[in-house]
Amino acid sequence: MDGTPRLGHGFRFQWEPAQSCHVLLYPEGMIRLNRSAGEILARCDGSRDIAAIVAELEQAFASPGLRPEVEAFVAMAVGKRWLRLDPPTP
Repeated sequence: MDGTPRLGHGFRFQWEPAQSCHVLLYPEGMIRLNRSAGEILARCDGSRDIAAIVAELEQAFASPGLRPEVEAFVAMAVGKRWLRLDPPTP
């Protein structure tokens, strides 16, 4: 999977102190995110491609081999329209 993920139209990502977690807000409600999902979505701002997100997470958590999990989450989030995936830049 290649490309640059960014939030889908109508979604807003933020830390919610009352929930003590990151959430994804949309007009009809709110999705509470676990820590892993929050860490990935925090980096899906349209400025990093998948490879850069994976490298940043692997460094931040000293955990190599995260690409399959990140790709699976991004694919799921694209399927739910939480994220859109811009094509890779040449």
